[in-house]
Amino acid sequence: MAKNILNVANYSILKRIGTGARSTIYLALDKQTGQHYALKRVIYSQPSDTRIFEQVETEFKVSQQIDNPYVRKCFKLKKLRKMLRVREVLLTMEYFDGKSLEDAPSLSLVDVLVIFRMVASGLHTMHQAGYVHCDMKPNNILINEEGSIKIIDLGQSCRIGTVKKRIQGTPDYIAPEQVDRKPLGPKTDIFNIGATMYWALTGQTVPTKIPKKNNMGMTEPKHARAPHEIRKQVPEAISVLVMDCVRNDPSERPQNMMTIISRLDRIVHELLGDKLKQKNAAQNNRIVR
Repeated sequence: MAKNILNVANYSILKRIGTGARSTIYLALDKQTGQHYALKRVIYSQPSDTRIFEQVETEFKVSQQIDNPYVRKCFKLKKLRKMLRVREVLLTMEYFDGKSLEDAPSLSLVDVLVIFRMVASGLHTMHQAGYVHCDMKPNNILINEEGSIKIIDLGQSCRIGTVKKRIQGTPDYIAPEQVDRKPLGPKTDIFNIGATMYWALTGQTVPTKIPKKNNMGMTEPKHARAPHEIRKQVPEAISVLVMDCVRNDPSERPQNMMTIISRLDRIVHELLGDKLKQKNAAQNNRIVR
């Protein structure tokens, strides 16, 4: 077993497995149960860190309301105080041995679609419980060697209908209503997942309401080419689904995550059917010869 690099509460910290905004995530061993967990640790160093503390608490509270195999579970939240002020927060989470979608090895088109079907399933459960994730992006999707996934980082999640006081989200995947500080809902996650699919299929990011600047400091024009126009191997049906998800007007996006799941199922079925036909045709050609 690896030598402990830190001792925290009742846990032996075995190694660092990730970092986030002002936080560090460790692989931790519970000394009492022998169970492995992911332990998120945030240490107060400046006044703005209280916002990170709030996000960790949000992640814990929201995860308690969600029961889905594709959403990472959180088990315990511990606040450590000094001089009556919280100086450290520890969040015990489900350990999932996987890499982010951004760091994952190359995947087949069908694998990518199956991954997003699982993501949509996890988000559907969140929506059924009354919450929106609000920060779906490649780094918040973990994939293991078996092909299963976990949605992580619920720190920006909120109740459906929430109007946030400030803009929260990742610029390359953020929905227009997040930038405009309008009520957030399931359609917000639909935009976020659509923008993430766009990146997964093309290697590029879809234009959002937070404009990018080029090397000359000039704002780049906002125009999104459909995925099949960028990558010819992307079927048009997938391209249409993605572009439907990233429409600026929420009312023009797919109705809900179940609609996305249904469309993904149909596309995967057609792709696998085409592959089977091609395989049978190749076998028939060999027999004829």
